[in-house]
This record gives sequence, structure tokens and C-alpha cells, in this order.
Amino acid sequence: AQDVTEAAKHDRAVAAMANELRQLVDTANAPIFGIDVDGNVNEWNDKTAEITGFSGDEAFNQPLVSTFIVPKLRQSVQEVLDNALRGKG
Repeated sequence: AQDVTEAAKHDRAVAAMANELRQLVDTANAPIFGIDVDGNVNEWNDKTAEITGFSGDEAFNQPLVSTFIVPKLRQSVQEVLDNALRGKG
């Protein structure tokens, strides 16, 4: 019974921490966005929405580079992202 109680406490603590981190990202005073391995948006905080004019719902699952980067910067941004995904600086 004690193991179950400890596990439940641990699960609640992890959930609370995840909630705090989510709130921190959402309310950060800096734009925070993320992409998956295919380059599609999977993170988009409130500041990013404010700056871009696109809500998280509008941005999610959209290809970051072709949707949100101006044409003349797309190639260089794509190269940076490709290098980051390969673990190169």
C-alpha cells in the first residue's frame, strides 16, 4: 500500500511540475516555439502568437519554414534547422 501511495505522490509531483513548466513557457516574455523532426510546429507560446499574429491553433502542425519564414530567409533558416536536427552547430 505504501508503494502505491509513494507512486501516486510522485505522479502528482511530476504532473504539477509539468503544469508549472507549461505555464512558464506559455507566459514567457520571449517567443518560444518548437518543431518536430519533420519541421512542423509543435510548440507556440503566447508571445510567439503575439509577435506573428498566428495563434497556437493556427500554427500547430504547420511547416515552420514554408509557412512562417519570409521567402528570402527560408533556405538559411532551413539549413540551421537541419543542422540542429542532426546535432550540428
